[in-house]
Amino acid sequence: MVYKISLALTLLSICLLSCNDKRGKIDDKPNVLFIAIDDMNGNINLLDTTYHIRTPNLERIAERGILFTNAFCNSPACNPSRASILSGLYPSSTGIYGNQTDWRAAIPHAITLPEYFKQNGYRVIGAGKIYHHQMNHAFHDDDAFDEFLKLPPYPDEPPPEKLNGLPVWIGGDRDGTPTSIPFDWGARVYDKDHQHPDIRSVDWLIKKLDSVEPPFFMGAGIFRPHMPTYVPQEYFDMYPIDSLVLPKLRKDDLEDLPKGALEILEKGKPFIYNTIRRGSPDGKNKYKEALQAYYASCTFADAQIGRLLNALNKSKHAENTIVVIWSDHGYHLGEKQHWEKFVLWDKAARIPMIIAGPGIRKGGRVSIPVSLIDIYPTLNELSGLPEKNDLEGNSLVKLMNGEKTDHPPVRLTYGYKNHAVRSQQWKYIRYHDGTEELYNIKEDPHEWENLAEISSYDRIKDSLTHYLPTRNKLPVPDIVIP
Repeated sequence: MVYKISLALTLLSICLLSCNDKRGKIDDKPNVLFIAIDDMNGNINLLDTTYHIRTPNLERIAERGILFTNAFCNSPACNPSRASILSGLYPSSTGIYGNQTDWRAAIPHAITLPEYFKQNGYRVIGAGKIYHHQMNHAFHDDDAFDEFLKLPPYPDEPPPEKLNGLPVWIGGDRDGTPTSIPFDWGARVYDKDHQHPDIRSVDWLIKKLDSVEPPFFMGAGIFRPHMPTYVPQEYFDMYPIDSLVLPKLRKDDLEDLPKGALEILEKGKPFIYNTIRRGSPDGKNKYKEALQAYYASCTFADAQIGRLLNALNKSKHAENTIVVIWSDHGYHLGEKQHWEKFVLWDKAARIPMIIAGPGIRKGGRVSIPVSLIDIYPTLNELSGLPEKNDLEGNSLVKLMNGEKTDHPPVRLTYGYKNHAVRSQQWKYIRYHDGTEELYNIKEDPHEWENLAEISSYDRIKDSLTHYLPTRNKLPVPDIVIP
């Protein structure tokens, strides 16, 4: 009897020690603050001081960690880009090519990034645009979060009349529908009864920082500078119309583009670019106003990130939280006669991307091209989570530590069988019809001179085609709401 009691106590003691050890290991793991920005390109001061787009908070966090100066999305559209970073899979592997694609139907068994942290003992909370935002959160992954603040799909209710003075519709279209309410910009007054959606999201997350226990994964989706570019007047005042630095444009920029490029461009160009250039009914060109709104919205987005970072710094989690900041894609502001994303050039693909936190060297810079698909394996390694072998990206930890490593060129996809490969010096694009573009990025950062038809560059093209996907999954149908 004594032996049995002694044995039972011994087993209980072992169990308690094991449980405490397991709990201790979970408690030792770093928290993750995962900040997504929508539509922010590389024109910001963080990456290019030419345009004077102020981003002091991004610059501040970059000094506390690693700034990837050549970071890119994997698809220049919201839904396929976000599905790629959150699943760790390329669009060509999943068939997720469009903003309406039913991403969960495409990869029903995929464990998304926040869900993987949840499975490994993290409390996962979030607010704002993490997954694609349309159709009343139909694209959201409910199983991945313990708590999530769901605002309306376009949470900033439009004013009674558009602020930019443009009619609802001028010109052609991209998808058979007229220009929607989001095609608007202007200064708006916000108060406690009608608050900006990004402010509401950040306010909610700041309160959560006071109560959430570690380890946690917190997703913060900042909607600006996505249209409609409504922000308070103070941000417009930072960018007087007459002193705006304009993007560098070239009138003959479309003359050397192949058929595949023009086909994609014609689907998007009339939607916004021609409308802005044609202007209001009185003929007033709206280009500078549209630029001002974009610049103001970038600085507004930066300010909301700053509020969240300040709250983190004041919290008990300040010393044990990894911060990762990224944009889902870039944005054209008139380059190649285009306004928006949905193309494979660098303006639509290059993004801000920062990782900072415990054990990460301060003020580091990585110039080797990397992409959003690398974030999933990187966060797993930084957080000490089990390696997930089905991910298609590569951990960036060695690059972050300053170690030499063979990191492959970046791969981008927009639509079925339209791909680009971006190395440090070269950009190669092949469209579904076999037509091509090639740019020497070091000598031609604006992608003005297409070299693809010059035979002396065939060797360069051949070396880059090695990185094109060998598999192109057929497009998955769009999501259907009952």
